Amino acid sequence: MTTTAPAPAARPTTTPPDGRIDLGTVTVVPTRHWWRWILSALLLFVVAQFAWSLVTNEQYMWGTFAQYFFSEPVLIGVGYTLGLTAISSVVGFVLGTLLALGRLSRSPLVSAVAWGYIWFFRSVPLIVQIIVWYNLGYLYPTLGLGTPFTTDFWIVEFPTVQIISAFAAAILGLGLHQAAYSAEIIRGGLVSVDPGQHEAAAALGIPASRRLFRIVLPQAMRSIVPNATNEVIGLVKGASVVFVIAIPELFYAVQVIYNRNSRVIPLLLVAVVWYTLITTILSVAQYYIERYYARGSARALPPTPVQRARRWVSTQWARLGDPPPGGTDARGPARAGSFGAEATDAGTPAIEKGTAA
Repeated sequence: MTTTAPAPAARPTTTPPDGRIDLGTVTVVPTRHWWRWILSALLLFVVAQFAWSLVTNEQYMWGTFAQYFFSEPVLIGVGYTLGLTAISSVVGFVLGTLLALGRLSRSPLVSAVAWGYIWFFRSVPLIVQIIVWYNLGYLYPTLGLGTPFTTDFWIVEFPTVQIISAFAAAILGLGLHQAAYSAEIIRGGLVSVDPGQHEAAAALGIPASRRLFRIVLPQAMRSIVPNATNEVIGLVKGASVVFVIAIPELFYAVQVIYNRNSRVIPLLLVAVVWYTLITTILSVAQYYIERYYARGSARALPPTPVQRARRWVSTQWARLGDPPPGGTDARGPARAGSFGAEATDAGTPAIEKGTAA
């Protein structure tokens, strides 16, 4: 049962004879943020107006949206989008790590080659790279191994168009393009680590490879993960450009359908919702990866959304004075009797602190 304590009586605000004011008698008035309330009301009105239009505007054609959301061509397109993103991310970040280490190398040649790669692939638009890879057969009809600086491929030879298919051209374009950006992200994370970490590890005689993968890289991941996740999310949306070489990814599948039935808006909404779902899953994964790598920098790991929800529920139940569901609150197991005090059975005196039971 919940009881409400009576409100405390107001204290007199008389000024003492010595002229001092008792701060305990001063009424605290919270600051009123009128403009914040007005702006919040306007934003709430705009959101409500948009939500109302979603329900009442027949041009959205939600029936058509539901019809094609789980259709076979759309699901195949989602699979192609996820496959292109996954393979290109692996290629991009593995090659990007090598390029980042090359940029930090003491060898002028290795550093120059890595810088040249990054400069070139960041200069050429992604769609141009994909089209060039798709049409590489016009430049090199055959590829193989043989006598250097000649076209005498006496060891092995094969037609270019058989090796670089449309899917392979998309992977090459997306992966190599992503490697240039990933290299700078990883290099920025590595140089952000305190140089004292390198010096201390070297003074202990730890090998260079172990210093990199066990000491430096885990600390750099705190700054690498947010930017890397942005790049992966960008790849999800960037994969839509491969429609120029007729790969049936999500956007291409949606285009084919609305070119047949002329239902442009509901089919585009299908693509929008699928891209939003994929991005949301990646954002959730980013949160937990960042939380994992925050172990070495934070005294206590930030609570997960589930933990925050449980804490909020416990706090609200504690404010009501009742034990939360499950018999425990934020302070520990629920106690019978009065709230916030040690419970005593009826007729049994409470044992004072410091006395033996």
